[in-house]
Amino acid sequence: MASSFTQKKQQLYLVLSGIFIVNALLAEIIGVKIFSVDALLGLPGNLTAGVIIWPVVFITTDIINEYFGREGVLRVSFLTVGLILYAFLVILATTKLPPAQFWLDVNSQDAQGRPFNIEFAYQSIFRQGLGIIIGSITAFIIGQVLDASVFQWFRRVAGGRYVWLRATGSTLISQLVDSFVVLFVAFYVFGNWTFDQVLSVANTNYWYKFAAAILLTPLLYLAHYLIDQYLGQDETLELQQEAAADVSV
Repeated sequence: MASSFTQKKQQLYLVLSGIFIVNALLAEIIGVKIFSVDALLGLPGNLTAGVIIWPVVFITTDIINEYFGREGVLRVSFLTVGLILYAFLVILATTKLPPAQFWLDVNSQDAQGRPFNIEFAYQSIFRQGLGIIIGSITAFIIGQVLDASVFQWFRRVAGGRYVWLRATGSTLISQLVDSFVVLFVAFYVFGNWTFDQVLSVANTNYWYKFAAAILLTPLLYLAHYLIDQYLGQDETLELQQEAAADVSV
């Protein structure tokens, strides 16, 4: 029976880690696009496309923390940083490959018949600046360490009750820092933005994440229910007690 529980626990961590990693990696890659919130929802401001799926990352962070503790979160977070760096290196290498001749064909056109340089488009989309990469990774590490630590602090203060408090509270605090750090490093330290510009865009990003964290709270309870059904009530309690004590996976 113990062997079956251990296997289920490992499978659960594997699935949660997979969801976490793929969404964090995708958010970094698609984050180069800035879209108009006004055109989409009629609200003022612009956001990076990465924030659309970023809520999946921080809700998965809270679920991992709930069942595998701070160490479980940090383990998958540092692995993700390594994979993000690897992905950036691979993408950078592909931008250095000599393009096929038809990519440079001056007669290439888009669907509307306008001149279209495929190589220039590829370079523009995938070749992120060093400042953006450093800013993203720095903010990610700080945000994850803060989220994991604050989650456990809320857990101790509430005595293991109020799942919504430790999950939402840790997310709101960590994302406040994350939203500012990534823009400050990428565009103030390495770029030419003013501090006011950083604060303005960070403010828009944060309030989106704030709303997403609140709206996704029911999904957190749904995940708890499904995991309880998968592991069993007694086994789930045991795993949560281990996580609260920060026992390694």
